[in-house]
Amino acid sequence: MNITSQRLARAGTVLALIVVVVGAWVRLTDAGLGCPDWPGCYGQLVVPASATEQAEATLNFPDRPLEAGKAWREMVHRYLASTLGLICVVLAGIAWRNRRDPSQPVGLPFVLLGVVIFQGLLGMWTVTLLLKPVIVMAHLLGGLTTLGLLSWLSRWRPATAGAVAASGGLALLAAVVLVAQISLGGWTSANYAALACPDFPTCQTRWWPPVTDFREGFVMWRGLGIDYEGGVLDNPARVAIHFTHRLGAIVAAVVIGLLGFRLALNPSLRLDGLAILGALALQLVLGISIVLFGVPLAVAVGHNGVAALLLLTVLNANQRINQL
Repeated sequence: MNITSQRLARAGTVLALIVVVVGAWVRLTDAGLGCPDWPGCYGQLVVPASATEQAEATLNFPDRPLEAGKAWREMVHRYLASTLGLICVVLAGIAWRNRRDPSQPVGLPFVLLGVVIFQGLLGMWTVTLLLKPVIVMAHLLGGLTTLGLLSWLSRWRPATAGAVAASGGLALLAAVVLVAQISLGGWTSANYAALACPDFPTCQTRWWPPVTDFREGFVMWRGLGIDYEGGVLDNPARVAIHFTHRLGAIVAAVVIGLLGFRLALNPSLRLDGLAILGALALQLVLGISIVLFGVPLAVAVGHNGVAALLLLTVLNANQRINQL
């Protein structure tokens, strides 16, 4: 892999992390429908600014009055995501041009390009399907998949024929568990269930909440035409979602923590293990703080950002283990 591709992939990794964090900021400030159309905003490529443009926007979208602050947050996210998509297109082009070079990965850049194209569709559906939770969750996972692929590509080197380290199975399990837990977090956020259990470590003052509705809480598809802004679930369903996310956090903390400790005891992987443990500890503190302090915006955005960093540390461990 040539140095240009590697640098571009690294720049893309940084930008993808920014896009994930900005996306969380947009969602948590209820700006996901700040522009009710796609890819423009009230029919324009920039937020309407003049009195004439704003009057036309109100006329064309009477059910969604223009709020400039929310609209700009949504459009900044779209601009950043479009730039990231362009980087992925260039990486695929370079890979195709250098496809006969043994050091050039070809499949991975094109998988990345496919993910980014689908991510663009998810971004459109997030708006046109009015924040449908399964789409919002998939959009989050798509952003993190893009981040992970770019990170992997930025440090890619041809595979060797050596044996995988003993921690390889645990590292893979940690990645799977973390993705499942991030999915639960996305589902919790998309259904506005972050404060369904306002106390900690108990939930609704009990170790097991007295009234839950798991069946209703995990219905993936409720049809079209429903506006999900603010959530549509009753409290028992939201409690079930939140409590499941907490149970998942316990499982994830045990598995990922075990991986971190095991790597920290290996001299060649000590820094990787410490990075995992540091990110995990910070993520747990942020998650608890969200409940204790009532979802402060900075803490909630940080919780999303650190989840992305934790994913990067776990993917880095998988890559390092497989390259030993």
